[in-house]
Formats: sequence, C-alpha cells, structure tokens
Amino acid sequence: MFKQLLLGLVGSCLLLANNAFAAVDENYSIVLLTENYPPYNMAINGKNFAPDENIDGIAADIVREMFKRAGVKYALSLRFPWDRIYNLALEKPGYGVFSTSRLPAREELFKWVGPIGPDDWVMLAKGDSKISLSKLEEAKQYKVGAYKGDAVAEYLAEQTLEPLLSLRDQENAKKLQDGKIDLWATGDPAGRYLAKQEGVSGLKTVLRFHSGDLYLALNRETPDEIVQKLQAALDKMRAEGFVDDILNSYR
Repeated sequence: MFKQLLLGLVGSCLLLANNAFAAVDENYSIVLLTENYPPYNMAINGKNFAPDENIDGIAADIVREMFKRAGVKYALSLRFPWDRIYNLALEKPGYGVFSTSRLPAREELFKWVGPIGPDDWVMLAKGDSKISLSKLEEAKQYKVGAYKGDAVAEYLAEQTLEPLLSLRDQENAKKLQDGKIDLWATGDPAGRYLAKQEGVSGLKTVLRFHSGDLYLALNRETPDEIVQKLQAALDKMRAEGFVDDILNSYR
C-alpha cells in the first residue's frame, strides 16, 4: 500500500513539473536589448533607438530566427548607451542583451546562447601611420581610443593601457582621422564597418590581439529549459548553413 502511495505521489509530482514547464514554455517572454554595433546589430535609420522592425544586422537576423524556431516569445528594441542595456540584462529577470563577448569575468553573470558570430579585437591606425606593433604592451606609448563599457575597453583597462573612451564607437573613427588618437581598439569586422559609415576609409590593422565570438547573454534567472531550447535552435541553424548564409549576406 505504501509503495503504491509513494509511486502515486512521484507520478503526481512529475505531472505537476511537466505542467509547470509547459506553462513556462508557453508564456515565458524575454525582453531583448541591443545596440548599434554594425554589421551585427544596427538601427536601419542610424538612430540610437529603434523598435524590432527597424533593426537590421547579422545578430538581429540570427536571434529572430532562433527565437522563432525555439517557440520563445520576445520583445526586441535597440537602445543607447551600452552600459545601460548591459546592466538591465544583468539585473532584471526576463531580460537579455546581444551581441556581447563571453569573457571569463562575465561567465557566471549570465546564461549564454551562442556563438552568434566571430569578433576579433584589433588595433586600427590611419593608412599612412608608421606605427608597428608586435604585442599589446607596445601600444602603451600611444593614445588609444575605445568604446566605453565595451569588452575591448574593459580588457585594455585590465592590461593598464588606460584607453581614451567614447560613448559611441564610431566616434573613434573620426578621432583617428583627425589625429586625436593614434590607435583605435575595436572589433573586426565592426570597426571597419563603422568607419565606412562615417566616411573614413584606408585604415590598416597594426595588431590583432584577441580572437573570440559574440553571444546572447540572458539574465541568470532565465529558466534553463528556455536557454536549452534557444541553444538547440541555434545549433540546428548552424548545421543547416543558415548562420553562414546570414554572415555572408552582410559582407
């Protein structure tokens, strides 16, 4: 009798758990935030705020498809500045932010889905610059520009380079052109894409100091089932060639 009662209780618990998951799966919605970081995510009109339908880019296309395939509801908007949207995803349950680097210092702060795409870090200089670098430490003798709150800027600060920070990464393209900075620490291909938008061309890479990937970072309270469904959808998209097709369409 006791054994039958116990089995009945276990069965009831499993049923409740399955029903609870179904409720989470059906009703859970994520607030997705992104920024202007072309060609990965960008406002079609170039503004610092845009709703879902006015957002373009590699990551935006991939993330939309990923959520569609996973059957997870979302609301997407592009905002500014990066510090603010990053901290919203960090602090508020039900929030996520992309595209961002998955650094060791950030690993336990979020739940991660990715990678979405490659993101090398480079030092760019004007085409006629005589600067030549073989290692990052050699950049300390120059004025280096970087994007406030970005992983590149945080990494440079950890290496005691003390970069000159801008609120928008594209500002560094003009600063470089005008001689206000000697080097621009940025992502590749993002930096060149931003420079082109600002009418700045002919920049050259004098150092490639990091090779990594970009991810979707979700608040730590996001249910594991949701994270797993999103990751499975992305993995299938990559296996089908969907991710490569999107990457190539922006080159």
